[in-house]
Amino acid sequence: MNKRLLRDNKQLVAKLALIAALMFGFGYALVPLYRAICNALGINVLSVSERTTSALGKKSVEPNTQIDRTRTITVEFDANARGPWEFKPAQRSLQVHPGELATVMYEFQNMQNRTMAAQAIPSYAPMNAGPHFNKLECFCFNEYTLAPGEKKQWPVAFVIDPKLPKDVTTITLSYTFFEVKGKVAVSGARPPEGARSPLGGWAEGPRGSES
Repeated sequence: MNKRLLRDNKQLVAKLALIAALMFGFGYALVPLYRAICNALGINVLSVSERTTSALGKKSVEPNTQIDRTRTITVEFDANARGPWEFKPAQRSLQVHPGELATVMYEFQNMQNRTMAAQAIPSYAPMNAGPHFNKLECFCFNEYTLAPGEKKQWPVAFVIDPKLPKDVTTITLSYTFFEVKGKVAVSGARPPEGARSPLGGWAEGPRGSES
């Protein structure tokens, strides 16, 4: 009885091993078999999937095709401090390509022994460069309240439009920082919209307020 049971168990194990081997072989042959069927029917599902997977696996960043690398524009930075404060750019010039994002820092310190409300207006030279100088971030968008001796650093992030006239190779960005008289917060006298700049170029008016 025991010998017969042992023989039956061995046969069952052999059958299970054969089934497992056949399933493994079928699974191994399934991909090339499926590829052969797809090729025979003109279906390229696998090849498309493989190309897509390969492309997703490459963590490459698409280049910014909006940058005109055939041109280089020199941007000069200027600051006019009309009052008892210090105001200057962290660097005097920068070379950029049209369409390229660039950032420059401006530094300000209130040298007075009292709180002041202040605003900056930008201007550009030559005048026709102004509409092509796109500021994405700028302290000139707001008014500021500065305590006695307070120091500030502000970024100006900008992109020069590739449609800038070809004859313009240098742009001067100038800021005039002025105190808003008779107030410390929100409202007050401002220079007129489109005022002439100290450079004789095109100037923007203030674009908002912030206390």
